[in-house]
Amino acid sequence: AQKADLSGDATAATINHSLTLLQRLQELLQNGNGSDSVLRVRTAASDEAKVFHTHQLLLSLQSEVFESLLRNQSVVTLHEPPEAAALFEKFIRYLYCGGVSILLHQAIPMHQLASKYRVWGLQRGVADYMKTHLASESSQGHVVGWYHYAVRVGDAALQESCLQFLAWNLSAVLGSAEWGSVSVELLLLLLERSDLVLHSELELYTAVEGWLSRRQPEGPVAERVLRAIRYPMIAPSQLFRLQAQSAVLARHYSAVQDLLFQAFQFHAASPLHFAKYFDVNCSMFLPRNYLAPSWGSQWVINNPARDDRSTSFQTQLGPSSHDAGKRVTWNVLFSPRWLPVSLRPVYSDSVSGAVQPVRIEDGRPRLVITPAMSSPDFAGVSFQKTVLVGVRQQGRVLVKHAYSFHQSSDEAADFLAHADLQKRTSEYLIDNSLHLHIIIKPVYHSLIKVKK
Repeated sequence: AQKADLSGDATAATINHSLTLLQRLQELLQNGNGSDSVLRVRTAASDEAKVFHTHQLLLSLQSEVFESLLRNQSVVTLHEPPEAAALFEKFIRYLYCGGVSILLHQAIPMHQLASKYRVWGLQRGVADYMKTHLASESSQGHVVGWYHYAVRVGDAALQESCLQFLAWNLSAVLGSAEWGSVSVELLLLLLERSDLVLHSELELYTAVEGWLSRRQPEGPVAERVLRAIRYPMIAPSQLFRLQAQSAVLARHYSAVQDLLFQAFQFHAASPLHFAKYFDVNCSMFLPRNYLAPSWGSQWVINNPARDDRSTSFQTQLGPSSHDAGKRVTWNVLFSPRWLPVSLRPVYSDSVSGAVQPVRIEDGRPRLVITPAMSSPDFAGVSFQKTVLVGVRQQGRVLVKHAYSFHQSSDEAADFLAHADLQKRTSEYLIDNSLHLHIIIKPVYHSLIKVKK
């Protein structure tokens, strides 16, 4: 292929036969022509060795480990676990051609090979593949396993990506086969988070109860796990049922008795009165991202780039049973092209009084969520709004992003900043619609305490 050089010389051209070179390199590996080194790959599970006739120069260019191994010998025996040995041919082909295709279950062994032989480009490539394929569907699940692997190898970026995916899509994980493989450390990390997305705290308790029944950890571990449940977020009728029917709770009742008693007190009194005697500025009284209707509403916006939209919905005033019959109506305005003050039209001092031109694309998405009323019941409580954005990835609808703010998305400068709502192909859109789920989270504040 020839490409004209626009630098000024009309006779210049680029001749590119790189694909032919790659094909020749593949043939070198396949046929072993001119081979000057041999790799024998063995596994503990087999007496047979896979033999690869290779070229020291090509291996040494990609891997300092191979450069060292082949410096004074031409035949090297390598010992690999079965999963890595099965991919060794793919691994060697990458060293020759700079490309490789992998599947979900091959990511960890390929990353292990790249790390062991210090092939840094491949290591980064596999890690990026893992971060972009967290949503891929597999029969046994893979994100939990990838998280544990990231912890072992110290890949903080992959670790955080897996942890965030698990937090924002926890309901899907709770009902999957990989929930049972969650480690104690990962479980405790998840239970600490307030951004978990799931139907209710009771759903979380049920899943934790199943995990404890299967894993049977030592008493102190089980107690730490149970004490991380936010019992005030569970209705009293459900708490009574758990006390009567949960074998796990009965076994460790003494460790959580104080939390259960405090939860019943919370439900019995008004939050305003409760806050005078107890510290409510802690995670125990902070809701997670619950998808149940009493906490918020889903909102599907068709053609979101077209014009402003509005909707309204109701939530329960708060999680306390004292407020069970109280509802708050919320008005929501979505604007796809809201202009910040710095970009709004300004009249000129000239005689013509011309207005600075403003382009539609200068605007950015904005969401405003306000209560339709005020009430004395709002005393001692503020409302945090969380907006989940659902996207379709690998055939599944999952949470792409979560934004939290108190009044409007002005407080979240990155709100849908990269969504490209003007494009029908935007990854933030499902069938040209924006799928939002708005969650209202009452946040209680301690008031002046009554003297005891």
